[in-house]
Amino acid sequence: MKRRNFIAKSALLGVTVPMGVGSTQALLTSCNREEKKSDKRVTPEELGMFSFVDIAPDGEPLKAALIGCGDRGTGAASQFLESGPNVSIIALADLFPDRMGNCRKVLSEKFDNNVADSNCFLGFDAYQKIMEMPDIDIVLLCTPTHFRPEHFKAAVEAGKHIFMEKPCAVDPVGIRTVIAASKVATGKGLTVVTGNQRRHRRDYWEAYIEVRNGIIGDIVSTTSHWDQGAWWNKSKRPEWSDMEYCIRNWFNIKWLSGDHILDQGIHNIDVVTWFMGDKPLKAVGFGGRARRLTGDIFDFFSVDYYYNNNKRMLHTARQIDGCDGNVSEQILGTKGIAQLNDRGEIRILDWNGNLLWEYDYENKPVQNPYNQEHIHLVESVRLNKKINQAEDLAYSNMVAILGREAAYTGKEIGWDEIMSSTLRYGPETYEMGPLPDYQEGVVPVPGKDPKAPM
Repeated sequence: MKRRNFIAKSALLGVTVPMGVGSTQALLTSCNREEKKSDKRVTPEELGMFSFVDIAPDGEPLKAALIGCGDRGTGAASQFLESGPNVSIIALADLFPDRMGNCRKVLSEKFDNNVADSNCFLGFDAYQKIMEMPDIDIVLLCTPTHFRPEHFKAAVEAGKHIFMEKPCAVDPVGIRTVIAASKVATGKGLTVVTGNQRRHRRDYWEAYIEVRNGIIGDIVSTTSHWDQGAWWNKSKRPEWSDMEYCIRNWFNIKWLSGDHILDQGIHNIDVVTWFMGDKPLKAVGFGGRARRLTGDIFDFFSVDYYYNNNKRMLHTARQIDGCDGNVSEQILGTKGIAQLNDRGEIRILDWNGNLLWEYDYENKPVQNPYNQEHIHLVESVRLNKKINQAEDLAYSNMVAILGREAAYTGKEIGWDEIMSSTLRYGPETYEMGPLPDYQEGVVPVPGKDPKAPM
C-alpha cells in the first residue's frame, strides 16, 4: 500500500489525540508533572482503580442482550450471568442458527436462562432489532471485530450500557467511529466496559500504581509480546458462500479480525499504552506469513514504536507451532523494571536484580479477569460508578493498527497519518454470497503496491 493512501482527506487530517486511561485521562498528563515536584503518592482512588469485589451487588433486575453467539460471545454471556444476582440474558442476535442454538443450550442448561424464540434474531440487521427493545439495559458486543464500530454506535444511540469485546475496530475509519460514539456515551452517562482483561486484574493495577508512584523512576522503554503456537482455523466447505466462509473463519480473515496483532497482541500493546500514558510518534514494522493454513493474515510481526523523548516500545506477535512462547510486558525505567504477565508472576526489580516489589498472590488472589470485567460492569451500573473504557481501547487499538500497517507496507508510518487515514477494510454492503475483493491466501507484500501486477 502506497504511503499516500494513508494521508487523510477527512475532517481529522493532522489531528493528534492524547492517550490516557479513561476516567483518569487528564490525570495522566497532569500527574506526571506534579509527581516530579512532590513525593506524595498517588492513591488508587485518584487513578480510578476498581473495587475488585468477588461479586457484583444486588439491585434492580438487569436485562442484557448478546450480539454475536460464537464461542467468545457465549463465554461473555456466561460470565455476565455469573457476575451477580438478578441478571439475565433475554435476547440474542447472530447470523447463523447453529451458533445461536448452541448458545441458547449453554445458557439454558448451565444457568437456567431461557431466551424466548421471539427474542432471537438472525441476520446482518439483527443487532438493530436488539436496540429497539426498550427493556434491554445492557448489550454485550461479541461479533467479529469488523462489525464492532457500527454496533457500538447503535448501542450508544439507543442508550444501552455496553460490554464491548476487544478489539473495537480493524481500521482507522472504525476507530474514529468508536471515539466519537464514546464521547456521546460519556455525555449520556452510559457505562462501557471493554474486554482488555489486564485492566481488570488486581495484580496489574497494583503494579501500575507502583510504577506511577516512581518505583522504577522515569519510563524509558517498554516491550510487549504475544508469541504462541498456531491458532484455530476453518477450511471452506462447498455449501458455504465466500461471506459465510469468511465470517466462520473470521480470526484468519484480515477484514474481519484485523490480524492477530489486533486480536491478541492488543492485550500487551494496551498494557504498555496504559502504563506509559502516551501515544507513539511513528512505527516501523516487519512481518510475514510462513505456515498459516487459511485466510489472508500474517503469522508474525515485530514492530518498533518511537515515542517522545526517545522512548521506545518493541512489540512482537507470532503464531507458529514449534517456536518459543512469550506473553508478557516489561516496563523499563531509570531505576528498574516492572515484569508483567498473567501467569501470577508480577514483580518489580532494580537493575541489580534486587526485588523492589511483588504482588501478594497468597493474600490477594486474582479472580478470573473474564469474570471480573462483568462484575465491574454490573457494579458500575448498579452503584452509578460510571466507567467508560471505550476511548482507552480505541487508542490502544490504533497503536496496534499503526504497527500492523507499518509491517504490511514495510514503510515508516506516523501517528498523525494513521489517525487521519481513510483506510477501511471490508465490503460496503453485507449479504451472503460472493466477495469479489477477497482472495484466499493473498497477503500484503511489504514494499510492494498491492494494486501492482505480480
